[in-house]
Amino acid sequence: MKALIFKQYGKADQLTFADLPRPTPKPDEILVQVHAAGLNPIDNMIPKGTFKPILRFQLPATLGSDLAGVVVEVGNLVTRFKPGDEIFASIFDMGTGALAEFAVIPETAAALKPPNLDFVQAASLPMVALTSWQALKERARLKPGQKVFIPAGAGGIGTFAIQLAKYLGAKVGTTTSSGNVDLVRSLGADEVIDYSKQQFETVLRDYDAVLGTIRGDAIEKSLGILKRGSTVVSLVGPPDAAFARARGMNFFMVFLFGMLSRKIIRGAGKRGAEYSFLFVHPDGNQLSQIGEILKAGDIRPVIDKVFPLAQAREALAYLAKGRAKGKVVVRIR
Repeated sequence: MKALIFKQYGKADQLTFADLPRPTPKPDEILVQVHAAGLNPIDNMIPKGTFKPILRFQLPATLGSDLAGVVVEVGNLVTRFKPGDEIFASIFDMGTGALAEFAVIPETAAALKPPNLDFVQAASLPMVALTSWQALKERARLKPGQKVFIPAGAGGIGTFAIQLAKYLGAKVGTTTSSGNVDLVRSLGADEVIDYSKQQFETVLRDYDAVLGTIRGDAIEKSLGILKRGSTVVSLVGPPDAAFARARGMNFFMVFLFGMLSRKIIRGAGKRGAEYSFLFVHPDGNQLSQIGEILKAGDIRPVIDKVFPLAQAREALAYLAKGRAKGKVVVRIR
C-alpha cells in the first residue's frame, strides 16, 4: 500500500512516499481502507521532532492522525464493527498513521461515520471534534449562558469549537482577520474581534472560560478577560505537571513541566482561575456522541481545501502557512 512516511526526525522536507505491506489487525483492531485523511498542525510538527519526548514512533513512521474509510477486516475480539461499515476515527498518539491506503485502528478509537457526511467531511473532524469536546465539555464544564473565548475562530479548531460551544448553550468570543468575520459569525460567534484593528484583551470582559489555541503571550493576555472561578484550557502549552504524571513520565519531566507552567498557573490563580494543559486522546465513544450531533446537522464541517494523496506533502505545506479557513483534507480513495 502507498503511504506518506518519515524515516528520521528533522526537516519536514524529508517526507517521502513508500510502498508498505498492508497491515494486519490485532484481535481488538479493525483494518480500514482509508478514503480520506484530515490534516492537523501537529502533523507538521511530529517529523521535526517537536514532540519526540512525548510521542513514541517506531521509525519509519506513517504520518497523519485523522481518517474516514470502510472497514475491510476485523479482529476476532471486535464486537462493534463489521466489514463494510463506514467509520471515522482519530489514531493520534497510537504510533501509526492515517496518510495511507489502509490503517489499523483499535476498536475503541473508531465510530460510525454520520451518514449525512461524505468521507472527506468526516475525515476533517476527529481531532478537532475530540479536542473541543474534551476541552469545553470535560475540562471547562461549559454551561448554558456562560461565556467562552475561542481565539483564531476561522482555524481548524476554532471552526468546530465555536459550533460546539454554541450547541452547549454558551456565548462565544473570538478573534479573526477582517476577511473571516462573516465566517465566524455564521458559525455562531457572538463577539468577534478583528485582530488587525483591536486587541481582544481591551474589549472582552467577564468570561468563564478560555480555550488556548495560539502560541505566544495570548494565554497570559486572556487572563485579564476572566471572571473569578473561570477555567483556562490550553492546547499549545505550557504543559503542566499533571500532564506529565498522566503520561507516566519520570520525576524530572514532572518537575520540568511544573516549572514551565508555574508562571501561568500563578497568574491564573491570582484571577481566581484554574489552568490546565490538554493533550487530546482518541475516544470512539465520545466520537459517537459527536457523530449524533453531526447527524442532526447542529454542527457542520468547514473545509478549506482538498488534495489528492499524491500531493499530501503540498497539503502539509499549505497547512503550515496558517491561513486555512477550517480544515485541509487529503483524499486517498
